[in-house]
Amino acid sequence: MSEEKKVCIVGSGNWGSVIAKIVGNNVTASANFHNRVPMYVYEEMINGEKLTEIINTKHENVKYLPGFKLPENVVAVPDIVEAAKDADILVFVVPHQFVGGLCKQLNGKLKPGALAVSLIKGLDISDKGLDLISNVIRKALGIECAVLMGANIAPEVARENYCEATIGCRDREMGRLLKEVFEAPYFRIVVVNDEQTVELCGALKNIVAVGAGFVDGLKYGDNTKAAVIRLGLMEMVKFCEEFFQSNVSGYRADEFMRICGMGDVVVTCYRGRNRLLAEAFVESGKTIEELEAEMLNGQKLQGPPTAAEVYTMLEQKGLTEKFPMFTAVHKICTGEKTPQAFIDCLKNHPEHMMS
Repeated sequence: MSEEKKVCIVGSGNWGSVIAKIVGNNVTASANFHNRVPMYVYEEMINGEKLTEIINTKHENVKYLPGFKLPENVVAVPDIVEAAKDADILVFVVPHQFVGGLCKQLNGKLKPGALAVSLIKGLDISDKGLDLISNVIRKALGIECAVLMGANIAPEVARENYCEATIGCRDREMGRLLKEVFEAPYFRIVVVNDEQTVELCGALKNIVAVGAGFVDGLKYGDNTKAAVIRLGLMEMVKFCEEFFQSNVSGYRADEFMRICGMGDVVVTCYRGRNRLLAEAFVESGKTIEELEAEMLNGQKLQGPPTAAEVYTMLEQKGLTEKFPMFTAVHKICTGEKTPQAFIDCLKNHPEHMMS
């Protein structure tokens, strides 16, 4: 009999806690996995109590996923090295800004043969250019890293409303293993081998969702938002073709029609935190940073920093005019342009350049 696989959740925000709920239940039901699921939790004090102690006694993440019970086999651990030391599968679900620091702590301290899967929707920018978060994890830890992306509003998944997700994984056996880790009757998984496109969809859709929030803040209607979704998806496809298609075999534009692409764009443009905060940005006149502190309960927004990272790359390559929506979102977030400029971008979008 093969050794039971051990799963560690790296992160404990609302999405991390929801995934811990799914994984905790799945490993209990399978003979292929060890029952205990350590979850790395950044330690915080909540009304005089440590968050880890609350999770481990009340089995509820009262800060990031209140009202939902976590399986008792999910154990909150405040030390990342301790949480991950015996893991065969590391599930990364933290804001992309924190990945580099966590990987530095884990480097050289993982179990031989460990695998990773990233649920992180963002990109990494450095002096070497733009990179995928999965590649950051691969390079920093020397392990394989798949991705899981989907149209997944965390509280809806926690309520076990039906939803879907896409796993991008080049290794077929690893893909089967990860499907067993994550799939539930209400959380259906499709595995594809185009890791790159799946991950890029998850990152870029947040920029589009910020644009949708601008439209809501300006009191335009659903017709306008439909245009945002359509044009935003066009720029997502074009960006992948421009920067990443030549770097991977098996690139398929139809991956954008999966739940990780079109599905995620639609739900995020109507329900996601990027849309919500961008709407408040227009209505309140406050900065993105002020609203993030006021509205997100300690969580981080992904759309504006991803827009900044994408804009840096577009500017370096002289391509800002080919991606007017991505460019406009960044400049509005930084105060260089007013929100009304986003409507001008839609009206004057050079579709002929996208063909």
